[in-house]
Amino acid sequence: MRLPSKYLALVCALSGVVTCSSISSQTTAPPAAEPAGRVVLVLPFTNRSGDPTLNWVGDSFPDTLNKRLDSAGFLTISRDDRAFAYNHLGLPEDFHPSRATTIRIAQQLDANFVIIGSYSIQPLPSTPSATDTAATSHAVDTSRISIQAQVLSIDRLQLTSPVEDSAELSRLFDAENATAWKVARLLDPQFNVAEPTFLAAPGAVPLPAFEDYIRGTNTQNPAERLKRLQSAVALVPDYPAAILALGKEQYAQRLYPAAAVTLAKLPHSDRLALEANFYLGLSLFNSANYAGAAQAFAFVATNLPLPEILNNQAVALSRQGKDAVALYQRASVADPSDEDYHYNLAIAYFRRGDTANSLAEASKALALKPNDAEALTLKKQLSTIAPGTRLTTSGESTFTPVERVRRNYSETSFRQAAFQLDQLRAARLASLPADQRATQYTQLGHDYLAQGLLPEAEAQFQSAINSDPNSAEAHAGLAEIRDFSGDTTQARIEANASIKLHPNAAAWMVLARLDLAATQYLNCAEDVAHAQQLEPANTSARAMRNLLVQRGQWVPNP
Repeated sequence: MRLPSKYLALVCALSGVVTCSSISSQTTAPPAAEPAGRVVLVLPFTNRSGDPTLNWVGDSFPDTLNKRLDSAGFLTISRDDRAFAYNHLGLPEDFHPSRATTIRIAQQLDANFVIIGSYSIQPLPSTPSATDTAATSHAVDTSRISIQAQVLSIDRLQLTSPVEDSAELSRLFDAENATAWKVARLLDPQFNVAEPTFLAAPGAVPLPAFEDYIRGTNTQNPAERLKRLQSAVALVPDYPAAILALGKEQYAQRLYPAAAVTLAKLPHSDRLALEANFYLGLSLFNSANYAGAAQAFAFVATNLPLPEILNNQAVALSRQGKDAVALYQRASVADPSDEDYHYNLAIAYFRRGDTANSLAEASKALALKPNDAEALTLKKQLSTIAPGTRLTTSGESTFTPVERVRRNYSETSFRQAAFQLDQLRAARLASLPADQRATQYTQLGHDYLAQGLLPEAEAQFQSAINSDPNSAEAHAGLAEIRDFSGDTTQARIEANASIKLHPNAAAWMVLARLDLAATQYLNCAEDVAHAQQLEPANTSARAMRNLLVQRGQWVPNP
């Protein structure tokens, strides 16, 4: 799980650092190193119910806990990396490892912690029995699940006491979120995001859709995968994880037009949009829609310009007859050890008529891979033509070089890069004065809140308050989080604290929503009036005032 060296320059560049070495004076730990104690492996939970048809529930725990622990600032290990470790150790994917084997798997993946657990499911007294012929696999949502989870520290070789949770199986997602929150507290006792925030985090779907998604992503049968994922999306058309999984499966089965339609459904604001647009670009590329492919790759490159993405964007542009030398150069500079980038750059120079640079890049490709037949042929052709000859005007050879596209999205590497960015950003913020640090944390909190990422947003607001307890804006942001998560008492406390520090429209609007929900219309009108006095153009205040007018509850000059 160590970040490949080819991504370090990217991480430093995106974080505003000229060189990685320049950070050494700002932080005590080398920025390129994996932060200690933050890499977590979540294993499928063990089914104690005695019913193998419920094994899918155990497979769902890594999916949910990974998402929540990522939001808590940990770097979790993906299912693909876990499968790689199992394969490397000669273990089947459904193997339930012993303690010793678990440690070997964790060491193989450089994990600091492993989350293990078990669950049991019992039908509620009023529900059909497991043998009832009318019951289906989806009828388990009338049962109750009991969960136990433990944290195994690989560094200290210690196992914590179990944390427990239980809920109706129809609330499996909530139970897993609650378990994730308790696990996060075990991993980091300083973790201060409230449990209701975890429970309010988006992503919950009806149990049948969740079951189809988990079964679809874990089965080895391609036809079953496609069927299950199609069912999940049919049940919940805006289910991001299922949309991405379905689109990837359609792409894997070479159903390129269908994959493009599926993947295009994910909005750019979703956290899965980068991976979705990578496969959208490939699907459009394989459908000969090079303009659409270039646009999809460009979106990914704008947010995370890794060499693979830059290369694919360049290839899509080249297929439209456009000059893409600059993008190929960026890819080869970011990863000079990859022969394909040099080969593609050689072709791009050749199309320009720049024979000298083309020959130099072809030679670099061959130095990295001497048996590359296409690069050998290209170099031979370049050695026999006149300088300045363009590839498109040379008809003397039957060899027509074709740029190489990258078809594998390295989710792990990309997440590691993003994780490192967060660590570098935290190191830079730590060096700022308290008030500036609080301002930066608060802005990050609002950015996360706008994306619906509640745990991430709360973590930033809490950090802002820790840096500057008198930050009215941070308290207002935390009030919004408490409002969203349904903790009305704390929402009111934080809003009032914010207003006491410095009156602001955001805090007054939190109070307005709380008073409206409590049918305290006069108080709500007063809150709105205060907000409008501070910000006359505030759209939320205008909307709330209009609502009160429509209900006949607006009091002039309250």
